[in-house]
Amino acid sequence: MAKFYVQSGTLREMVQADDARKAALWAVHRSMQQILPIYDDHAMPASEKHQVAQLQGLFVLGDEIRLSELGFDRDDALEFETFDIVTEWNQLMIALARLEESLMAVR
Repeated sequence: MAKFYVQSGTLREMVQADDARKAALWAVHRSMQQILPIYDDHAMPASEKHQVAQLQGLFVLGDEIRLSELGFDRDDALEFETFDIVTEWNQLMIALARLEESLMAVR
């Protein structure tokens, strides 16, 4: 796995991923975790999520997600449209929810 420096809006994070697109998807996932009940934090009430977000700082994505294997603020960084990555992330979450439903129906 490669290490990517991901930045968009207030998000600046190092991510390990197979490729840049997967790193961008992970950045969107991290941002969406602040507001949606995803996985482990589903039992956390909204007020507690708000407090955690304030303490850790909110991730607010910009129009593009920039990725580089060499560092932040690089002119040669790859760019993805945030809307496209969020759309792809949403499709993945829907597919996972359907898979989970299918598995529960089998039990």
